[in-house]
Amino acid sequence: MTAETPGKGHTPEARDIEPAAPEEFGLTQVWWGDGKGKTTATLGMAFRAAGHGFRVHVLQFMKGGAASVEDIRGEYNAMAAMPGLTYENLGHYGWHAMNDGTDERDHEAEAEAGVERARELLDGAHDADLSEPIPLGSEPEEGMHMLVLDELLYAADRGLVAPETVVEFVESKPDGLELVISGSHERPEYLIEHADLVTNVRKEKHPIDAGQRARKGTEF
Repeated sequence: MTAETPGKGHTPEARDIEPAAPEEFGLTQVWWGDGKGKTTATLGMAFRAAGHGFRVHVLQFMKGGAASVEDIRGEYNAMAAMPGLTYENLGHYGWHAMNDGTDERDHEAEAEAGVERARELLDGAHDADLSEPIPLGSEPEEGMHMLVLDELLYAADRGLVAPETVVEFVESKPDGLELVISGSHERPEYLIEHADLVTNVRKEKHPIDAGQRARKGTEF
């Protein structure tokens, strides 16, 4: 007698994406660490959720650039082409506190705008029925099943966003919303007890330490 595989031997096939509602969303996830892959992992979940027909929105903080990084990134193009997945980037271009010629006040203003936008999105999620499908082409203010606050923890590390504000987002979210927060090389002690899933993305080896610059298609 042979055991059946979980997929019963069937090859998965892609299907048309139709609006749907998740049955078990509602957790808070935190992704931090000094390794490459935090945004990659969180956006991977965003694409997976959108592929099931769930409404997903990504709000990015602290997405700066350097001489080797273009301001147009591959993930923006991919998200724009994915039904039910929207994004916006309120981070100021350039790196905060890195003496790259950008005005630090601009970073602060963009972070403040990001905080207000996150509150607006959470209010919209409260007003929506998250147990029901949400139109894939709807505005994010009308609610979403998953909200990704990418690089928010970096903004908190650098004093652009108060840690108490990050905790406020978690405590004020509606029960059915899956909240995903990423960023930071430092363990966000203030957030650990408020999260359901905490992942430390650790670096064992990185080519940047040998002088490798960010590469198009892997880092941006």
